[in-house]
Amino acid sequence: MDYQVLIVDDHPLYRAALKGAVAAACTDCEFFEADSVAALLDSLDIHPHTDLLLLDLNLPGAYGFCALAHLRGSHPELPVIVVSAMDDLRTVRQAMAFGAQGFVSKSADAGTIGRNVLSVLRGEYLPAAGTAAKPEPPSDAAALDLAQGIAQLTAQQFRVFGMLCSGRRNKEIAYELQITEATVKAHMTAILRKLGAANRTQAVLLAGRLLLDPSDVKPPPEETE
Repeated sequence: MDYQVLIVDDHPLYRAALKGAVAAACTDCEFFEADSVAALLDSLDIHPHTDLLLLDLNLPGAYGFCALAHLRGSHPELPVIVVSAMDDLRTVRQAMAFGAQGFVSKSADAGTIGRNVLSVLRGEYLPAAGTAAKPEPPSDAAALDLAQGIAQLTAQQFRVFGMLCSGRRNKEIAYELQITEATVKAHMTAILRKLGAANRTQAVLLAGRLLLDPSDVKPPPEETE
């Protein structure tokens, strides 16, 4: 059986290393690559039958766990393994809570990565080493509620949301996505409704709950919705 594996990381050398590790363990894999969330979404449109996604957390446009939360809504059947250099217990548990099927540290050796990928391709849930033996921390109900809201966003709404979180104005978003400002405002209205936010600033502040470092929150410039 041939598997389609999408590797998403903004460092080409690490993408090559991941590809090599997986190829050594799975000889019947076809690989696709993306270096940003925008490229990730485009790739999934082109390859809708992708069997596995290897997702870097520190990815342009990911905004912490927001991209993972969105994927759980837009592609609930797609297994996701989070691959990250941030492998502390809190980050690992958050990744699993927001819908990852597995977690692989970037410090893992090629053999471990290959075995983990094969396990997930077989349909296994892959808790990270050391997490099962330790007590779970209290769930952040507000963060999980927000993740559910982000999961309801369409792909285009998530693109707009990501640009909002990056501090772009409606005019800049419209230019980059090649749509009208009126369309951006319509998307923004839908985003605020789905996230339960009163305005752009509140939406970005709420999204801070899903950041790897909440201090990275950047309130957007004020605009009329």
